[in-house]
Amino acid sequence: MRKKVLVAVSGGVDSSTTLLFLQKQGYDVTAAYMKLWNYSEVGGDSFQDGRCCSLESINDLHIICNRESIPFYVMDFSKEFRELVIENFISEYKAGRTPNPCILCNTHLKWSYLIRKSIEIGCDYIATGHYAIIEYNSANRRYILKKGIDKTRDQSYALYGLSQESLALTLLPLGNYLKSEVREMAGKFALRTADKPESREICFVADDDYHRFIEEWEKKSNRQILPGNVVTKSGTVLGMHRGIPFYTIGQRKGLGISNPTPLYVNKINPDTHEIVVGDDCDLYTRELSVKNINWVSITPPAHEIKVEAKIRYLHRPASALVVPEGDEKAIVRFDTPQRAITPGQSAVFYDHDILLGGGIIEP
Repeated sequence: MRKKVLVAVSGGVDSSTTLLFLQKQGYDVTAAYMKLWNYSEVGGDSFQDGRCCSLESINDLHIICNRESIPFYVMDFSKEFRELVIENFISEYKAGRTPNPCILCNTHLKWSYLIRKSIEIGCDYIATGHYAIIEYNSANRRYILKKGIDKTRDQSYALYGLSQESLALTLLPLGNYLKSEVREMAGKFALRTADKPESREICFVADDDYHRFIEEWEKKSNRQILPGNVVTKSGTVLGMHRGIPFYTIGQRKGLGISNPTPLYVNKINPDTHEIVVGDDCDLYTRELSVKNINWVSITPPAHEIKVEAKIRYLHRPASALVVPEGDEKAIVRFDTPQRAITPGQSAVFYDHDILLGGGIIEP
């Protein structure tokens, strides 16, 4: 009997190719489109760009599913997405932290709701178009998460929050292919999206202008963004800033102050509404603390372990020592200082291609 798979589709080339690839592999596939927001709510119809949650995306999927006789569900999670992801995105920036909403969405919304729906309609697995690999390690009886073959597209970093139960029910077929090979497959499947451009920016900020988005969202919610002082480490006031949500660690542009040498955001103090600026060399540190750690491919270590750690999605992994403080907290000490370690971002730990675990960087 054929295994049934609920495939998360967005209308892009990766998820559409995943859907047809699994069908050709003999799986009984069903497509699930998760509507996460309305354009009018997150920036206006003028910013529509054809990525997920647009009418164009839904039409593309209808064409594919009708042609291949694939059942197609549209699931509206805009309320849950707004409350869980967007409000968190805003509140984290207001608290002086820089969030990664994709990780939160994957961990607490997409997988939980997709798995629930898959069980409801009798599917054995869910599948997505992420570039990562899931394998079962019989030695430690755990599912392990690995980097995708295409290191320029690897998305394992954004999946570190998945549980063993979720990994056991998930298929990631694209992890073993290069992006160029996926586009070639899409062409063979006669997909309209074969040459569709992709975006790596946050999906619900349609024009990629975070400042515009935060400002409009707060205004709609009748909330104010308070200005404050830009100060040096010694407390000298250099000028005023527009509001804490518009700044992140390491930022140079948009400070609105003049200085003989370049200045960068070194620290954000939400309690005093101060932005602390300094030299580029002040951004380098060796140590950070991590909370809410999810150990993926190994059980929580009892002793310190050597890892390659990433402190943001596009960060080059750096050698570090992870010193556990219980199962969900740790101190991370890098061999060499790292630039702009940013609270709210995720620190993710690797052993070569195996993702060991990850958590949220604390202030």
